[in-house]
Amino acid sequence: MTTAVKIDLKNLSPDALVGFLAGIGKEKYRAGQMIRWMYQRAVTDFSDMTDLAKSFRDELSKRAYVSMLSPEAMEVSSDGTRKFLFRLDDGKCIETVLIPMVGGRNTLCISTQVGCAMQCSFCLTGTFGLERNLTVAEIVNQVCAVRAQHTVDNIVMMGMGEPLHNLDNVVDALQILYASTGYDYGPRKVTLSTSGLVPEMFELGSRIKVNLAVSLNATTDEVRNELMPINRRYPINELMEACRKFPLAPRQRITFEYILIQGINDSQADARRLVKLLHGIKAKINLIPFNEHTGSEYRKPTDAVMRAFQTYLLDRQIVAVRRAGKGQDISAACGQLKGKLEESF
Repeated sequence: MTTAVKIDLKNLSPDALVGFLAGIGKEKYRAGQMIRWMYQRAVTDFSDMTDLAKSFRDELSKRAYVSMLSPEAMEVSSDGTRKFLFRLDDGKCIETVLIPMVGGRNTLCISTQVGCAMQCSFCLTGTFGLERNLTVAEIVNQVCAVRAQHTVDNIVMMGMGEPLHNLDNVVDALQILYASTGYDYGPRKVTLSTSGLVPEMFELGSRIKVNLAVSLNATTDEVRNELMPINRRYPINELMEACRKFPLAPRQRITFEYILIQGINDSQADARRLVKLLHGIKAKINLIPFNEHTGSEYRKPTDAVMRAFQTYLLDRQIVAVRRAGKGQDISAACGQLKGKLEESF
């Protein structure tokens, strides 16, 4: 006799959960109850969902389960940054970082893939290669696990992986994070960062609302080709045109992440070209000093160079924020904690 495979309910978007429940003869509103139990109350055992009839709970236990992640390792920085490593059911590892912000709010940086296929030369994660996409449950469970111990005010999909390379699961995860009966984050509190997959940017904009961040990091195709191989497929001008067409709310801006690397992309000529590239785009620039790590020849610029770059942008009415380096005394760069633990096995 073949045993039916149980379904993880955290892999289901709110609409998919409605469909699953309809398949066992349950009303639409039950999905809201289930989401409340799984997310607001962090319950994984159907027997504890006390406002559901016992027969309903028994039926659920035969057909489904509710997953949860627990960190295998954690590092805490002197600035309060916490980096978690989660080991998945198949033994693969992902990282999640909780970043304290000004005003006492916390931002959670979550992963969307195991490894990454983009091979950006400044990123440690790229050296692992892409192993697989994360499931919807594995994406949202990073939020669940950290919220069990800490406040999470904002979420950024900027961890391991390229979110638009896992678009379907990312969209479903966003719908779960937005659910009013669950965490109720809303699009203004969630940011998705992409290296610039142009067709997927258009698809994302047509399917769901989310703050968009674009990892730019260069002002010429020659330099961006070196730093980010995806640029050979979607060069800078094509990427910037996609940004101009991306649907934005009236006061919404696209964030451009610009990692400043000494002698590579930090000159005043780069600043001038960046101003021209941003023409016609509602933009904000995050200037980020390169996070030095073992095995990389890149170095971060001096403070004076960073200040001069920012000043040039500000003087031309471009919103340019110097993002403070966080977690400098722990394995803060994407992939560092995973690399450290795997060296110990």
